[in-house]
Amino acid sequence: MRLLLIEDNRRLSAALKASLMDASYAVDVAGDGAAGEELAQATAYDAIILDILLPVKDGLAVCRSLRASGLTTPILMLTARDTVEDRVRGLDSGADDYLVKPFALNELLARLRALLRRESPRKCGILAVGDLRLDPATHLVERAGQAIELTARQFALLEYFMRHPNQLLTREMIESHLWSYDYEGTSNVVDVYVRRLRRQIDEPFATPLLETVRGVGYRLRAPHP
Repeated sequence: MRLLLIEDNRRLSAALKASLMDASYAVDVAGDGAAGEELAQATAYDAIILDILLPVKDGLAVCRSLRASGLTTPILMLTARDTVEDRVRGLDSGADDYLVKPFALNELLARLRALLRRESPRKCGILAVGDLRLDPATHLVERAGQAIELTARQFALLEYFMRHPNQLLTREMIESHLWSYDYEGTSNVVDVYVRRLRRQIDEPFATPLLETVRGVGYRLRAPHP
């Protein structure tokens, strides 16, 4: 899933980005409100983490502007202010949740998961393609009743495939969903991760699910009954 982090504190921004990437989110960062608003309007994000005290344009104004434009992306607002009035202003500006600094990383991740589940109720349920099962809440994966251990990035890739069964996903679609703009990996990073995932979910089993569409991308195809 792809996140936008709008935070002007470079040290905090770098730490949050690293932690979120470790949790398998793709993260783009903006250091001021105007730049963040421009990114939010130009790119489809699954959620936005927005600081209130920002240069150029403050977070409250950014949030109001995004909501006025019709953007419905979940917004988690960060602030050092902890009065009732401040929380009310943040929520009234259009934020979905409000987290006071300093905060524990685990709480931030939990609130993000809650926002993403709330944004789409179907994200709560277990995903199934053929005999392959994935539980987004517990991060458990199994096929034909056999548990499968995946890395965080492999899990994110499989979840993306399972939310789009029988749909062709191009390499560009996969890369933009799982990696941020400033990622400097190899040009075949998608192929490498798909190959590793295939070893886990296909090779030990009789019926392959992940198919390659040569020169274009990949498809997770549900087997015919």
